[in-house]
This record gives sequence, C-alpha cells and structure tokens, in this order.
Amino acid sequence: MTDMTNRAGVSIDLPLATFLESEVLAPLGRDVDAFWQGFAALLAEFAPRNRALLAKRDSLQAQIDAWHTERAGKPHDAAAYKAFLTEIGYLVPEPADFQIGTQNVDPEIATMAGPQLVVPILNARFLLNAANARWGSLYDAFYGTDALDAPPAKPGGYDEARGAAVIARGRQFLDEAFPLASGSWADLAGRDAIALADPAQHVGTTGKGLLLKNNGLHIEVVFDASTPVGATDKAGIADIIVEAALTTIADCEDSVAAVDAEDKLLAYTNWLGIIRGDLSESFEKGGRTLTRKLAGDKTYTAPDGTAHTLKGRSLMFVRNVGHLMTNPAIRLPDGSEIPEGIMDAVFTSAISTLDVEGHGRFGNSACGSIYIVKPKMHGPEECAFTNDLFDAVEDLLALPRHTIKVGVMDEERRTSANLAACIHAVRDRIVFINTGFLDRTGDEIHTSMRAGPMLRKGAMKGSDWLRSYEARNVAIGLAHGLSGRAQIGKGMWAAPDLMGQMMVEKVGHLKAGANTAWVPSPTAATLHALHYHQIDVFDVQKSLPEPMGLDALLSIPLAEGMNWSAEEIAEELDNNCQGLLGYVVRWVDQGVGCSKVPDINDVGLMEDRATLRISSQHIANWLLHGVITERQVMDSLARMAAKVDAQNAGDPLYVPLTGNEEGAAFSAAKDLIFKGVEQPSGYTEPLLHAWRLKKKAG
Repeated sequence: MTDMTNRAGVSIDLPLATFLESEVLAPLGRDVDAFWQGFAALLAEFAPRNRALLAKRDSLQAQIDAWHTERAGKPHDAAAYKAFLTEIGYLVPEPADFQIGTQNVDPEIATMAGPQLVVPILNARFLLNAANARWGSLYDAFYGTDALDAPPAKPGGYDEARGAAVIARGRQFLDEAFPLASGSWADLAGRDAIALADPAQHVGTTGKGLLLKNNGLHIEVVFDASTPVGATDKAGIADIIVEAALTTIADCEDSVAAVDAEDKLLAYTNWLGIIRGDLSESFEKGGRTLTRKLAGDKTYTAPDGTAHTLKGRSLMFVRNVGHLMTNPAIRLPDGSEIPEGIMDAVFTSAISTLDVEGHGRFGNSACGSIYIVKPKMHGPEECAFTNDLFDAVEDLLALPRHTIKVGVMDEERRTSANLAACIHAVRDRIVFINTGFLDRTGDEIHTSMRAGPMLRKGAMKGSDWLRSYEARNVAIGLAHGLSGRAQIGKGMWAAPDLMGQMMVEKVGHLKAGANTAWVPSPTAATLHALHYHQIDVFDVQKSLPEPMGLDALLSIPLAEGMNWSAEEIAEELDNNCQGLLGYVVRWVDQGVGCSKVPDINDVGLMEDRATLRISSQHIANWLLHGVITERQVMDSLARMAAKVDAQNAGDPLYVPLTGNEEGAAFSAAKDLIFKGVEQPSGYTEPLLHAWRLKKKAG
C-alpha cells in the first residue's frame, strides 16, 4: 500500500501527486492549489456522469438479452430487431448533414498518408523505437524479413547474394515510385547521372543523400561508397531511407498491464520523457551497454539552396483508457476509486501542455494540439461525455478550446451503428477514426450473446456485418469531411514475422480508402510505407461509394444450420484456449500487456487484450448454448497449458501453468471463460486487473 496524500479533499498516491506538481505543474507555472481545487470540482461533475453511462450500457444489454431470450428458437426477425433497438435508444437518429470543424491539425494526420504504430507506454525502449520509426532503412527491412522473395541470409556475417537481392528490390521500388527520364535505377553509374521523369519529385540533398518525395512521403537515397554496401554498388548507393511511421500511439490501454499507482506513474513518466524529449533507455547488447534516445531532425538543402528541416520522429498520440475501469491511485471524497479515463485525460493532457507551451526539446505538434485516442466508447452519448470532459480539462489547464484533439476508435457495436452521431458529438476536435476486428468482434459476440451460438472466429471474417462495418467506417468518415482533416484508419497486422504476406494483403487497407493503418513494428512500418508510394489514398477516397445502410451491420453472425464435427469443435476450442492462456500468463504473472505470443501453430502474433476479449467471449457463447461443456473446456485448458508451458520454456521469468492451476494466471483464464457472460460488454479488464493486483500483492 503506497502513501496517500490529500489534495482538495481527494486522496491521491503521494509519488503521483509529487510527480505532477514538480515535473509538470511547476514548469508550466501553474498554481498548484488552484489546480487541485479545479481537479476536485471536475471529478465531482464527471465521475457521477461516468457511472451513469456505464449503467446505461448495462441497461441496454439487459434489454437486448431479454429480447433474444424471449425469441429463443424462433427465426431472427431483422426488421423487428432494428425497431426494438430504436425503441430502447440503442439506435439514435442520424444527425443532419454536417462537416467536421477540427482546426490546427498537423499534416501527418490531416494531409499525409502513411503507417501508424501502437506501442505500450510502459516499455521505454519500445516507445523510443516507435517514436524514432519516422525513418527506416529499406535495405535492413528487406534483408531481415521474408518480405524479400529470396533465400534467407546465410549465418556468419553479411550474405552478399542476399544483399544483391535486396539492392535489386530497392532499385525496383525506385523505378516504380521515382522513374527516371530514361532507363532504370539499376543501370545508374553514379549520383550525377540521375534525371527524374518528374523533376518535382527531387526536393533536396542531405549531404550524402538525395531527398525525393512521392504521394506526400519522402525517401532519402544515400550515396556512400565508404560503406560495405555502397562500395560494391556501381552507383555507390548504400541505403534507401524511407519516411515510415508518420504517427505513433503511445498506449495506456490494451497493450499494457497498468493496475495501480505504481504502473500509472511509470506510464506518465515515460510520456513526460517523450514530450520533453529527454526519454532514454540503456540496455545490454553484444556485451556492450547501449543507450537509446529520441532521434533528431533531418536537415536538407532544397534545389534553390534554402535550408529546411524534416521531423526525425513520429507525431505522437497518447491512447487513454476507456470509460469502464477505475484505479486505486486516486480516491474520491466518498472513498471510491477514480474513473481511470478521467485520470488519464487530466494527467496526459497536463504533460502534453508542456509541448503546447514550448517546453519540449523537439516539439511534438507544430500546430499546438494535443492528440488523445479514446477507445471503447459506446455510442454518441459517451463521445459527448468525452467532448465535455476535454472541455473541462482545457479549462483546468487554461488551454484554448479544442486544443485537445480526439481519436474515436470505432470498435464497439453501438458506435458503429451510430457512427455519424458519434463523429458529430466530437466534430470540432476529431482527428481519427479506425476499425479493429478483434475488439469489434468481441462486442458483436457479447451484444448478441443470447441470440444463439456464433460462427467460428475464422468464419466471422467473411460475415456480412464485418464487411459492412469496414466499408461504412470509411464512407461515413468521408461523408462528414475527415479527408484532409483527420485520419481514417484500419487495424493491426498482427504477425510481425510474416512481412511477405503483409506486403501482399495490407495494401487492401489503402484500396479501401484508409490513409493510415496499424503495423506491429518499426520494420513493418518501413515496409508498409511502400504501399503509400504505390497508391495515392486521397485519390482513392474521391471515388468511394456513399455510406450503405444499417441492415447488414445489424446482422448477427449466428451459426444457423451449422453442424460441426467433434473435431471442428475441438479445434476451435483449443485455438481459443491456447491463445487465451498464452496471453493471460504474461499479463497476470509478468505484467506484460502486449508481446509476440506464439499461436497454436507456433506462429508469433502481436497480441493485446482485444485478442483475449474475442477468445474468451467466443468460448463463453458456445458454453451458454451447449456447443461445448465445462468438462471439454477444462480438458482443453489443461492440454493447452502444457503447450503454452513448452512455448515459454526459454523464458527465465515464466511461471508454468501446469501444476499451478490454482495460481493467478490459470484462475484468471478460467474466470474469463466461466464468468464471461456476466462481464461488462465482455471486457477482460475487471478480471485481469483483479488477478494482477493479487499477483502483485504476493
């Protein structure tokens, strides 16, 4: 139990209060007593509103559960269902035609298209890698991954054959994105012989580099014959550096395990280091101690001789938590825990104000904006609450109205069904909408939990509701003016080792009209950036269809008429249980919220709580409807525990699941399944937090 201190009637963890006062408020020149008085007043207004919104979620879910229960065994009546959802207020009227009014948005968000990283804020090294992923070596990305259609590198130093294949692939990219007036980049004998078909693509020089620009993105062709690669290249090209992760989301939510004041203080400290520009991390590698810091800017000379600067780092968002969870780091006057989303809004905004007011070494937003991604909001009422909360935070910090921008994650069914109204509720501060299969499917299952057994997870990817969801998200965003003012994003490529497959498939996100999409690593960002040279997303957006209606979106992915074999059922159950255990054991035992977790086929996947939500809800649904039994679940958990133990045998910190079935991790896994039906919106956080706190308490 940490020491608590009183501030204006609010009890707060002492190290957390000291951090905010000394590291944030003092440099900002804010009156500490006035801040805490304002904070207490903000809590008095917004904490009850937060609780009321959660009660509304529960009320709507109870009514939907009852509707499906009353109609058990009858064919689904889509028209009656839609009328019912309208009657209970789940569906709200569409707003009149409008366009968003967001101002002062940085070009990385508004007018550029490129990859986006999401990184756990608790891991300083990963956070620095992501922030520095604005620029990436295309040669390294091809050499070290299966994105290159060539034999893998031979062990024991540089593989010249693979290096030659990398160089050839790099020349192919240059020919496609930056064609020469005549001939091929492969035939160049030197830097002086370069004449582009479009001279406007040449924007400057960087000493040893030639700076080029296509579809709004820069690349640097590095000429350096003193390097091993450049010395053997007839044109002297040593590398191709591409502008990659335009934006990065520092994540306080799904990819971290933050359950108390200690965890939250680390999150806020790392965010402060990003904003101030002094975050660093030292680590051992190859017998040496290395220190990672934020990258500096890239300077170049334009053709007219003038000097210019390009950012060396991603533009940073911070993802706050949603409305559901509370945290013991701060307690209200009645002794209840603070809604964690309110705490995040105040603390991350206060830290970001240092950037707005010029206290950072590099500067994040050139437009004086603070960028917060807000996840897991259910419908326009909850978006309006966030808008009002951000108004109040701006007043508390004496910031101009709409300094704080919001990214709305379209990952809950009530938000998808009312997306235009959700955008309208935050229309003067919205800078981002996106889609995500896993969380959205978890909510799809939970909302219709009592309608019947659901399709297998893989089959859901071909369901009508999902196609409608993906298309409507883009079309509705475009209809209300997001193009040129905000990001329309798509979800994560979860397999960091399958870059070749990513390069084939992820271009589909651009063809769908998304001007950003999530990638799992800086290397993936470097490779995915090539797609944005291949396709001008803003041109694609001009020819996309109008938003489609709601009927397909509201279709329920029920397994009607399915007659699975025993083998198919066991296969689906084992897949869910293995993924669930593989993730939970790291979250609960080690406090790792996101990592590369081997799946049932030993393919490493980047997994966070969204993975857990869909797996646990799917098992709970099949249990509820008798597709599987409790005994089958326990048998699968036991077998998959042994598999997960074997997959983690090389981890010295790993605590085996087998023989530890009463431990926190295995107990959490069982709770997530057997208590899944009763979890609010099917979320995993309440149970994960409870078991992690028990584990931390010893």
